[in-house]
Amino acid sequence: MKKNLTKITSAAAILALAGLAFSCKGKSAESVGWKKGTPAATIIKEAAEAGKVGNWGLGNEYEILALLAKYNLPTSYLSQAFDMDGFDDNTITLASAMTYNELGLVQNSYDGGYKYGDSVGTIDMNDEGVAMMEDNIFTTKRFAKENPNTVKAFLAASLKGWAAACADPEEAAAICYKYGSSVSSGHQLHMAKEVKKLCETNTKGAKVTDYGAFDMGAMQQTLDIAKKYVKLSDAEADKKFASLTLADIMDESFIKAAGAGDFGKPEKSSVKIQLKWLPDAQFMGYYVALDKGYYKDVGLEVTIVPGGGDIAETTAVYTGQVDFGVTWVTNLAVADAGGMDLLEIAQVFQKSGLVLVYKYKD
Repeated sequence: MKKNLTKITSAAAILALAGLAFSCKGKSAESVGWKKGTPAATIIKEAAEAGKVGNWGLGNEYEILALLAKYNLPTSYLSQAFDMDGFDDNTITLASAMTYNELGLVQNSYDGGYKYGDSVGTIDMNDEGVAMMEDNIFTTKRFAKENPNTVKAFLAASLKGWAAACADPEEAAAICYKYGSSVSSGHQLHMAKEVKKLCETNTKGAKVTDYGAFDMGAMQQTLDIAKKYVKLSDAEADKKFASLTLADIMDESFIKAAGAGDFGKPEKSSVKIQLKWLPDAQFMGYYVALDKGYYKDVGLEVTIVPGGGDIAETTAVYTGQVDFGVTWVTNLAVADAGGMDLLEIAQVFQKSGLVLVYKYKD
């Protein structure tokens, strides 16, 4: 009996050492995550108390701050890199992810994927009631006043492109890939399918059929959350930001006219749109409109300018380097508070694409 016990003890020691060696290589051997069915409130509370909630910051954090405040938790988070390595190695157990980007990388096994499949769960900002509006189309108030037909024609063609892209995400992904995608074809397709959901479903889960329409309730919630958490270093800008209303930053008359075909010959026929990031299916509507000739059909020659790096879309539009841009509602409001006088003319994404992703415990 003693001999057998010695063998068992030795085997256990070997396994323990193996576990230690495994943990030293990067991935933690400790059990992390939560069982399926664990309430979101429990997950958020435990992750926050452990200091394991992650976000990129840089204006992406306001929904996370609002979520933590909702559960009376400290509004602090770990700085998260623009990859999911911190989630993979358990440094961050509740990590920020966009449904169309980082979440796809976590779940899928294509190039760049982390291969977690269905072994992860998510907490959705829409379900939690703290969603903020993201990708829109904007221009300057001056450009809109001086070129109303150009604005309406651009919206008509762009939203026709969004409708076509959402009707056939596979084709849209292929078109984006052709125009110089920054990601793999597999991830491009994932992005297209997820972006379709953002365009066709609102924050309450209801179907949306009018592409680019304004949901005033969601817009107001976005502005309210932004006012609570955005702090500008310039006192005058901060004061102006606090006083902004939706009427100051948006105008839905252009999209209504575009939808009705109520516009004449464009005042300016050659225009540019500045994207918020690199070429991919997050912006598939514009690439589809360009590829299918929708812009030419309304008398426009359109150049799509990729973003990324040090390019600020609000500055590019304000300085006249481009005529239109894609940004988030909060970014536009902050820019207006600083005196840029920008105007949102369509709200492409109808709900938030931000989730917090966590691992299921074995």
